[in-house]
Order: sequence, then structure tokens, then C-alpha cells
Amino acid sequence: MKCDEFLARVRERGEFYSQDEAQKITEDVLGVLATRISPGEVDDLASQLPMPLGQLLTEAKRERAESFGVEEFYHQVAERTGARPRTAQWDASAVLTTVADAISGGELNHVISELPSGYAALFGKADLAD
Repeated sequence: MKCDEFLARVRERGEFYSQDEAQKITEDVLGVLATRISPGEVDDLASQLPMPLGQLLTEAKRERAESFGVEEFYHQVAERTGARPRTAQWDASAVLTTVADAISGGELNHVISELPSGYAALFGKADLAD
């Protein structure tokens, strides 16, 4: 999937006004995700995302994954976007369901397996991908 197509899907799913808004939200959500999963998993995920999104993900990674639940994930997205947590949940879902479409099922399982329950729904999955 090319970056323009990725952002067009995010824009449609999130009902954003413009491609620029979709890009900003995507960058913010991926930035939070990069802090939550292991550095090696960030690199693996980044390799399957279109550039420059993959590069953005690797630039945001930490030496060690932080440990926080899905509510804190929403809170951190909300802080970055300036939105309310409910809006941040909508935004995160628009981005992460698009991530799920853009990567292999195996990679999606690796990402979801590093996260506590509740995150799978953000990727549009009830649990690990089939």
C-alpha cells in the first residue's frame, strides 16, 4: 500500500476534512504506538508500512517499550492531537485499522501479542488475526 492510499483510507475511516489532517492524526497515533511496543517490533512494523510512515515510526521508538493500557493510549493520543479521549479513540481506530490492512497477518499478530487486551479492537480485531 502506498502512503497516499494509506492516508486516503485513514481520512475516509476517520471522516477527516483533509489529507493533511489524516496525516497529522496518523503521525500522532503511530508516535504513541511506537512507545508502546518493543523496539524490534517497531522496526518490523515499520518495514511493512509505506514511507515516510515507517520512518516516522522508527524515529519515535524508545529503548524499551512503555507499559500502559488502552485508556492511557487514548489519553496520550488526545494530548498529541488536542482532542478529547473519545475522539482520540475514534482517531486511533481509523489509523490502526488501516495499519491492520497494510501489514501481514503474522506481523499484526506480533504487534497485538505485545499489547494488553483491549488493543486488538483498535486494529479491528476481536483477538489475534487469523
